[in-house]
Amino acid sequence: MALYLIGDVQGCDTALQRLLDTLDFSPSRDTIYLLGDLVNRGPDSAAVLRRLMGYGTAARCLLGNHDLHLLTVAHGVRKPHRTDTLDGILNAPDRSAMLAWLCQQNMALFESIGTRDLLMVHAGVLPQWTAWQTLELAAEVEVVLRGPDLVDFLHQMYGNEPARWKDSLTGVDRLRVVVNALTRLRFCTPKGKMEFDTKDSSGSAPAGYLPWFEVPGRRTADVAVAFGHWSTLGWLGRSDVLSLDTGCVWGGALSALRIGSQAGAWTQELIQVACQAAQQPGKSL
Repeated sequence: MALYLIGDVQGCDTALQRLLDTLDFSPSRDTIYLLGDLVNRGPDSAAVLRRLMGYGTAARCLLGNHDLHLLTVAHGVRKPHRTDTLDGILNAPDRSAMLAWLCQQNMALFESIGTRDLLMVHAGVLPQWTAWQTLELAAEVEVVLRGPDLVDFLHQMYGNEPARWKDSLTGVDRLRVVVNALTRLRFCTPKGKMEFDTKDSSGSAPAGYLPWFEVPGRRTADVAVAFGHWSTLGWLGRSDVLSLDTGCVWGGALSALRIGSQAGAWTQELIQVACQAAQQPGKSL
């Protein structure tokens, strides 16, 4: 049995197939954890969703900003972006099944492997949150995504404010901060104020901001945090940070990290397949 973390697929089903072939992945034996942005920008988002649905519990998936964007477009909340490649889902006979499956996926996941704990999110974690608080807040969003108030929430989900977390936040403001942190965060201040305009590498932080994982004293430093979302950051394999968006849709690579334990110790191996660009570099969601 093997456990694999896989970075942003973004509709690149051919690359995903090649990666799984390289891993010799078997859904009866192995588990893959996909770190969000399953769809959009690549050529065959519908095939990605159908594949993952077919794997059942062998595929554990996070929701990224592109996956939430699909839900807003499908429910008429937002118009498609000019670079979207979602028509294969929106016009499919099994559209409803794919969208329903997507709503059942997670905003954060957690596993204990050997002697170490692993927290998985799509983008980032605010420095004030512990791993357990992150999971609890993620669950609050998951309840709404799976419930009767989904469309109302999607209408109010977007926006950059509040830009900081407060335990006293309630309602849509509370959920919006959680969604923004888990699916959009790259930079924040030491006090957790988020910034969403800068999408370049970690060295391009605006004045007063840091990559979220560099904030001194962040409360998830005691676990390994795996995430995607940041293609200009690329692979980062620190003991406390695992960044796995290596820009497949931009012509980079699709990455998987094989994680296991030997005599209680954490083991890991990075496996990558080269990708052909499905999008030209430009401003992304």
